[in-house]
Formats: sequence, C-alpha cells, structure tokens
Amino acid sequence: MVPAETQASSGPLWQAALATLNPNPTDSCPLYLNYATVAALPSRVSRHNSPSAAHFLTRLVRTCLPPGAQRCILMVCEQSDIFASACALARAFPLFTHRSGASRRSEKRTVTVEFFLVGQDNGPVKVSTLQCLVTATEGVRLAARIVDTPCNEMNTDIFLEEINKVGKELGIAPTVIRDEELKTRGFGGIYGVGKAALHPPALAILSHTPDGATQTIAWVGKGIVYDTGGLSIKGKTTMPGMKRDCGGAAAILGAFRAAIKQGFKDNLHAVFCLAENAVGPNATRPDDIHLLYSGKTVEINNTDAEGRLVLADGVSYACKDLGADIILDMATLTGAQGIATGKYHAAVLTNSAEWEAACVKAGRKCGDLVHPLVYCPELHFSEFTSAVADMKNSVADRDNSPSSCAGLFIASHIGFDWPGVWVHLDIAAPVHAGERATGFGVALLLALFGRASEDPLLNLVSPLGWEPAEQEAAVGRDSKRRRLV
Repeated sequence: MVPAETQASSGPLWQAALATLNPNPTDSCPLYLNYATVAALPSRVSRHNSPSAAHFLTRLVRTCLPPGAQRCILMVCEQSDIFASACALARAFPLFTHRSGASRRSEKRTVTVEFFLVGQDNGPVKVSTLQCLVTATEGVRLAARIVDTPCNEMNTDIFLEEINKVGKELGIAPTVIRDEELKTRGFGGIYGVGKAALHPPALAILSHTPDGATQTIAWVGKGIVYDTGGLSIKGKTTMPGMKRDCGGAAAILGAFRAAIKQGFKDNLHAVFCLAENAVGPNATRPDDIHLLYSGKTVEINNTDAEGRLVLADGVSYACKDLGADIILDMATLTGAQGIATGKYHAAVLTNSAEWEAACVKAGRKCGDLVHPLVYCPELHFSEFTSAVADMKNSVADRDNSPSSCAGLFIASHIGFDWPGVWVHLDIAAPVHAGERATGFGVALLLALFGRASEDPLLNLVSPLGWEPAEQEAAVGRDSKRRRLV
C-alpha cells in the first residue's frame, strides 16, 4: 500500500512533470531522483512516418530508461499503435552481447512492459493480443540477434542450426540443398557466391502447408553471413559491418516463426539463400559466367554484387518448384538504398501497384517504414547488357537508379511477364541503427500478410482490404495526439 501522504504528494508532482513536456519531436522529465522518467512522443507526424512514432519510441527507451535489474515500462497508446509500439520497444533490448561484465552478472535483468490503451477500443488488452505481441517481439529480437552475431559464430552452418531450431519448434522439417549438390542441381548463383568459403553455401526451405490454403506465398531471404566483396574486395572502411548482410534471411526466419505460431491460413514457404562471399583460390572471378537456376547465364563483372545472384536462384526456385503465387524477397541489397530512401525507410520495388501501396501502408502500421522505388524495367534493365551472356550482374551506369536495377535483376529470373505478384524489399540501411541490429522486416512481414493470419491483431494491422476513406480517417485521427511512455 502507498501511504496516503505519498499519494497526495505524487499527484501534483505528476501534473507538474506533464506540464514541462514539450515534445519537439520528443521530450522527457525525470522523476523521484531518476528512479522514474515520463516521456512524450511527437504530437503529430508526417505522412511518411508511422503514427506510432516507433523510431522515437525506441530511441527514448534506450536513452531514458532508468538503470536496474527490475524495470517497468508503461506505454500509453491507442489500440491501433500497440503492435508497432511493442516491436519498437523490443528493438531497444538486443539479445547479443559478448561484454565480459554481462557474463559475470549474477542477477538476471527483467523489463516488464504494460500497455494502457486510450481513445477508441480502450478496454483491457486481450490475452490473445498479448500473446501476439510476445511472439512478434520474440521474432524481432531473434532476427536482431542473428544479425548482431559475427561470422566467426554465425556462419552458414550455425545459420542452418537456427533454421532447424525454428523448424523443430514448429514441427517442420527443413529442406536443405548444400555445397556440391547446389552445383549439380543448377543453383549457380548461390554456389558461385559461396564456393570459396570454409563453410559451404546452402539453400534451405521451411514450408507450412495447411489444409484449406487458397494461395502459395514464398518469402526469399538473402543470407550472406559475411560479405568481403569477393575478389572485387571491399575497402577497410566499407567491410566492417558486413556481418549484417544476412539481415533479410534473419528477418524472414523471425517473421516465419511468429506467423506460423499465430496461425497462418495459406501455404507459406521461407526460402533462405545462405553463403559467405569469401576470398580464396576457388572464388568467383570477374569475367566468369554462371548458369543460374532460372536457366539464364550471367557474366560476372562485380563479385561484390552477389546478393542478387543468390536471390535470383531463390526466387526461381520459389516459382518453379514451390509454385508460388506471391514471391517476396528481402535483402540488404544495395548501399544505394540508404541514399534513395534513407536510413529509416526500406525500399520497395514490385510489379504490382496494389502491393506497392500495401507495403507503404503496412510500414506505417507496424513501424518498419517503406518507400517505393521506380519500377521501369523497359528503361533500366538494359544496364545489364552482356555481349557473351544473357546479362551481367552489375550495372553499366551506377548513376541510373542502381537500387531499382538491382531489384530488376532478381525479377528477370522469374520474368517480367510473370503473372504472379513479385515484391522486392531492400533493407540495407534500416537493418541497423548505429552498431546495433534492429530486427527490421519482421513486423513488416507480419503486418503485410496479416490478412492470411488467424490472429485478430495481425488482421488489424494488415493494409490489404482497407477502404481508402477508412484509412484517411485513421491517419487524421492517429497523427494528432499525444502519447506517453
């Protein structure tokens, strides 16, 4: 019980703290000798930001949360922002660390998160909603842990173990094609990129095929566990951080685990294209020509443009062997993505205007922001013209929308006239914030495909099926309020 005099004194103190808050875009006020902090999120956001202000929330928690082994966060928000807020909070607490002090710490640190809903639908949070938030945030932290782990620990062998762990938890046995079998079966892209590494390349697939499924979806992830650039080697300033080049595959693994645990009604295949782009006597050389799984030949003019090669094999497999109706590939593909759409917004390239809009809407709903790239293969694909093969793997003109061109290379291996939906998400910049992984992509996939889920919360954050008037009304309402954490 709190003494009556303490209750009486805390009310004016709380009101005084609120009165000091002037979020621009955020603000905070310490309380009780820094044992507590109240912080305010932006009162309004622009149309290209998430109404949840997810990025600001992560930043606030990292900087304002008081120290201690037992800590509590009370998040005040609307029902429509609870999913994005939970995922944003998860990003503030990464799992991977090799600091010596962490291993000597005897007391386990615990952070308890409580949600207080305001506005419409402001009743108690349902147990099913809390379970969905737990599963989603576990997926975000799983992806971030894999991306944060260096290649001496997260090589292709260990990544396959991570896939096996998820498969065992879900009751799914993965399909794995490795090393020389890749070569004999025609996966020249994955094999060519990874053949010089100590740990051999692999194509791994987790498949969920429930009864009553009406469509087949494939998520294809770039899993380059380390990218030296190959013989077109990176410099000493651009190579550090290339452990993050598996961010697409890591996000797909985290999202697949969460999607299946929450109930997924359609066929869903997670395809992992795993390799280490290493330097060695067996490394691919510029001028080499590889035959990819699509049946098309590629002249290598840049061994540091390797992600598109492994993904080309992955999407071809999804099309030819899995019979996918919707193929989404996710990758830390180009440094140019960070210039095209910035540090916070992933870039989307797709053959469907509807899915382009859906990706942008899903990003605003879940906090993993997305912005479109130019989709114009008739103008851009000529950048890959080769005199001796079907195409080269890198553009002739690096000033001609290189992020769009890189995505088009992948699409060309299922064909620009393919009748299905193809979506490419380049997450090179938002996969990390500073030197820490963000788990970007997990929340985005769960939201984007929320209509295929049995979970009510994922259906709520899904952009597909929304009426424009409903969306505009929600944007108007969501962008003009004040939230506290």
